[in-house]
Amino acid sequence: MAKIVTLTMNPALDIATSTDQIVPDRKLRCDTPRYDPGGGGINVARAVHSLGVDALAVFPAGGAAGNLIGHLLQQEGVEHRAIPITGFTRESLNIVERESGSQYRFILPGPEIGDLDQQRCLDELAAAAADAAYIVASGSLPPGAPADFYGRVVELAKLQGKRLVLDTSGSALKSTGAGVYLLKPSLIELETLVGRPIRGKREEEQAAQELIEQGRCEVAVVSLGARGAILASKDAIERLPSIAVAAKSAVGAGDSMLAGVLVGLTRGLSLREAARFGIAAGAAALLAVGTQLCRLDDVERFYRQSPGTE
Repeated sequence: MAKIVTLTMNPALDIATSTDQIVPDRKLRCDTPRYDPGGGGINVARAVHSLGVDALAVFPAGGAAGNLIGHLLQQEGVEHRAIPITGFTRESLNIVERESGSQYRFILPGPEIGDLDQQRCLDELAAAAADAAYIVASGSLPPGAPADFYGRVVELAKLQGKRLVLDTSGSALKSTGAGVYLLKPSLIELETLVGRPIRGKREEEQAAQELIEQGRCEVAVVSLGARGAILASKDAIERLPSIAVAAKSAVGAGDSMLAGVLVGLTRGLSLREAARFGIAAGAAALLAVGTQLCRLDDVERFYRQSPGTE
């Protein structure tokens, strides 16, 4: 049975390629593209699977891009439940300019998903999550979904007695309310939640602790990029350092980090050690080219070599 079930309401077919130089008003000849299934929850499920833990991805899918996502997940061996919709699943384009090494990411909007299809996704999630250890809701919401949609996922998790992990942004994050087990905000997303600018380490830690005190979540893992992460719970708050990596691509690093945390927890690691394993997974994703995610051997190597707390 799947131990981790993910929901991706706005999946994407990720396309990665490169060109010599990006200039306006010219035909830009690109290399052979790489296609990967994308969207927050799908990426988390793929990374969890690559790290040796069972995962199942639930998502709406429509059109050729939606069909290809399902085909690619099948090739990777990732169990999934695709809910057919009439709209066309979006595509996202990642282009590396070889001359400068700069990376350009073009994110298209997803299809509108109405009330009936939203409920079909939730029904499929409920069925899939019956034997799961964790439910993960990750990524943006598509047009048509209300800002408080993830609040319905919170209620679903409560009814099933499951721990919900949430990774989203903007109004979808702010409108979710209480009842989440683990939140993984960035610093910008943390500012959104507390409603004020955050300056300095002390304010970062205070804001993370507020999420716990307000009942928004039991655990917060605040991603600070090159500065590592903050781990906050009712018992403690501490900083965990980053792992220095010569990054090839930042695509999927956050999703890999979350997958690493979850894999660590399912392996029975403490919260602190699971967060360290997540940081190692995020760092490993930086080694991948284009839209690829972390690899198990890189993650375990970084985890063994990583330092302790600051």
